[in-house]
Amino acid sequence: METNKPVSGLAALSKEARFFHPGFSIDCVIFGFHKGKLKVLLTNYKGFDFWMLPGSFVLKDENVDVAAHRILHELTGLKKLYLQQFYLFGDADRRIGMQKGSQEVFKDVLGITIDHEHWFHDRFITMGYYALVDYTKAKITPLSENERAEWKEVDSGQPTYADHQAIVRKALETIRFSLGLVPIGHELLPEKFTMTELRVLYETILGRPLNRRNFERKAISLGYIIKLDEKRKGVAYKAPSLFSFDKKKYKQAQTKSFHYWF
Repeated sequence: METNKPVSGLAALSKEARFFHPGFSIDCVIFGFHKGKLKVLLTNYKGFDFWMLPGSFVLKDENVDVAAHRILHELTGLKKLYLQQFYLFGDADRRIGMQKGSQEVFKDVLGITIDHEHWFHDRFITMGYYALVDYTKAKITPLSENERAEWKEVDSGQPTYADHQAIVRKALETIRFSLGLVPIGHELLPEKFTMTELRVLYETILGRPLNRRNFERKAISLGYIIKLDEKRKGVAYKAPSLFSFDKKKYKQAQTKSFHYWF
């Protein structure tokens, strides 16, 4: 199907409704971890005083998962991502084109008139996806000249569009629950990391402290975390040991549930 791209982000609003699956959208919560903080990637358009999740509409001849991967690749440059559907948002009054003040900005900045006859004013059901990415490898590329994208702390308090903050909270709740079922960390941490970095990641997601010694003992007992014969260089205090994930065992663990261990 020819759409004369782009078809992602708000730029897609210039297209006709016939190109897209009616009333259905995708919103992606992209998580990264940097300097002990869990980050989420948000976008902002010139003239808007709020931030948005990266999202898009699904082309009529496009698989939903393919559309989600398309959005993430266009924005981050990454192709191999840990990407999961996590929730369907479908409140009866969910009309994402109705946010106060947005119509004027659409017209002034994007040159798009969003009146009550425009398809963006219809009720939208959105599929939520979350992605875990290596903060250092993501090469952020905004989808248009009027857009910027930045990493924000999950609890930064930034004003967000429509119900996007609720979507972020639901994604975090899903990951928090998943910590007791499948391993998480390989996608968010560098190839070599300290046990403190892994523990802080888990503490950040859980929102509570963990016992340092118990965490290290139990983490190593899982079998997919390997202690290396290396120390972290360039630190002013005692150099901590470095660890890495056994990728084969880590992948196997993702297909099996395990007991809550922390």
